[in-house]
Amino acid sequence: MTVTNPRPETATPPAAATETAELQHRPGRWIDNWNPENATQWAKEGKAIASRNLRWSIFAEFLGFVVWQLWSVVVVSLPAAGFQLSTGEIFWLISMPSLVGATLRIPYTFMVPRFGGRNWTIVSAALLLIPSIGLAIAVSNPATPFGLLLLIAAFAGFGGGNFASSMANITFFYPAAQKGYALGLNAAGGNLGASVAQFVVPIVITVGAAATLNLPLAGLIWVPLIIVAMIGAYFRMDNLSNAKSDITASLAALKEPHLWIMAVLYIGTFGSFIGFAGVFPKLLADTFPDFKGIAIGTATVTLAFMGALVGSLARPYGGKLADRFGGTVITMGAFTVMGLGILSVILTLPLQNFAVFLACFLVLFAAAGIGNGSTYRMIPTIFTLKANGGIGAQRKAAAALGLISAIGAYGGFFIPQLLGFSKTTFGSYTPALGWFALAYVAFLAITASVYLTLSKKSGTRI
Repeated sequence: MTVTNPRPETATPPAAATETAELQHRPGRWIDNWNPENATQWAKEGKAIASRNLRWSIFAEFLGFVVWQLWSVVVVSLPAAGFQLSTGEIFWLISMPSLVGATLRIPYTFMVPRFGGRNWTIVSAALLLIPSIGLAIAVSNPATPFGLLLLIAAFAGFGGGNFASSMANITFFYPAAQKGYALGLNAAGGNLGASVAQFVVPIVITVGAAATLNLPLAGLIWVPLIIVAMIGAYFRMDNLSNAKSDITASLAALKEPHLWIMAVLYIGTFGSFIGFAGVFPKLLADTFPDFKGIAIGTATVTLAFMGALVGSLARPYGGKLADRFGGTVITMGAFTVMGLGILSVILTLPLQNFAVFLACFLVLFAAAGIGNGSTYRMIPTIFTLKANGGIGAQRKAAAALGLISAIGAYGGFFIPQLLGFSKTTFGSYTPALGWFALAYVAFLAITASVYLTLSKKSGTRI
């Protein structure tokens, strides 16, 4: 399978010409004169092309999230497979993919303009084979050194980087009036990968297993689907010659204080979602060691997948509620509920009631998902209000979205690390849960003091 060399610089006509020019298709599935704002072009070919690319983008991003979260569920079974790991080492295996994935989101954002959306989807999907096959090899031998396990877990961060390039790619395909819907589908479809991984892996590794777990299947079962994604991208996706990186806008956005404020808030929402999703199987196993899960045939499911599932499904509603009531109000509500959810977990822990523990965390996941959508919705409005100089509001907002999504993903590293520190230092997760409750109070205060004030001053609902 070959990937055609990127477009020549002469392939893109001036913007004015693309308003009336028809689409031109070149070898390597390059498309010239793409203009989704041209109603005639959109109705004739554009909508069908964009929808086709969106479907395969969602599938590839979905697999990215699957691979990103594989270690979150595999680590729970490592002791039973003969691995001798400390609590701290286990939490490093959980958090390392998030650390690498968050970091990769920044360069991944610029890969689509450089190589083409279709070409980079093929490459980024192919990279998922490394952590999938690597995991299968590593967990097949309990004598595998921790350092090698950690390196392979780091490669799983490729899946986290996929979100940035996938979202950047789809942005170019849709008109402004439909970007929100398309990006919402793309994000939600990808986020579901975390839940599916936590649902499927426990079933697969125990089906047919007698005395031992078949841990290598946790990675190998995704290899055929990754190959399908590569082939599908090769034959069904397209590269747009007018997709350009906007480094100038990115640099301008980095100088805007609101980028950093919103990045902190996004750590609180998306960071909480991905962080708790990654650590939830371990939390359930440690808090309720006697609960073996729900039987499905000869396999068992721990129900840890429900957290990521609820958070993923709630995200689009956060955007819709923000459209109606304003992102600031909904984000404040999300942080309030997240704080109450954490406090409920702390207060009910002595009961040792699995159903109550699960319900409290599902409330937290739902609020985090809604907060994901509402904070993302706030960003374009804020940058429209604050735009000045030569960089347009839309360009700065688009750049800010990519940068904020990268910074927010670091929550997937900090949350497991703090929980691991709490467990090893105090022998309990309760101190860390208390820290998170205080953090949500701080996030709530920031949102209220900065954006309620800005909303009132500007007369604009943010």
